[in-house]
Amino acid sequence: SAGAVAECRFGRARGKENVVFLTYGTGLGAGLILNGSLYRGTNDMAGEVGHIRLSRFGPVGYGKTGSFEGFCSGSGLAQLARARLLEERQAGRLLDDPRWAPSEEITPEKLAAAAREGDGFARSVYRISAGYLGKGLAVIIDMLNPEMIIIGSIFERCEDLFREEMCREIEQEALKSSYGVCQVAAAS
Repeated sequence: SAGAVAECRFGRARGKENVVFLTYGTGLGAGLILNGSLYRGTNDMAGEVGHIRLSRFGPVGYGKTGSFEGFCSGSGLAQLARARLLEERQAGRLLDDPRWAPSEEITPEKLAAAAREGDGFARSVYRISAGYLGKGLAVIIDMLNPEMIIIGSIFERCEDLFREEMCREIEQEALKSSYGVCQVAAAS
């Protein structure tokens, strides 16, 4: 909620009435500014979008397999990479790349650096996460019809790795008239 208020008062969403601010860090949560006011819900639980199940299978986030947070958080990126690595190894690929050795820790930072160097495996992990980010944003766009969605943390640092696939999914999933009036931007 604090991120949403800060962006509306001092950041990219200044002057906007309907804004969703998403963290994309350790977890995934939202702060909601609706009709110019912070929306908290009946018992202060509004914005727990990380709990939305986007797939029957996938990384666990917020205690739920295939959740929005599972696909779109730092721990979710690491889980997704580990699962993809297992698939790759069982198929006989990536066995000689020291970056992806079983003993190596996988972090979003390490994945981002490798993706920017052109590593196909790392790019595939970000592409999967970006696709689910787009699916989740489409739900938010259709449900709340915001003017702006602002995303912080990992998205803010890695927007270049997310934007194309995220937008493709939003275009496929969201109502055209709602997406047409909604800007998706990195936190300022």
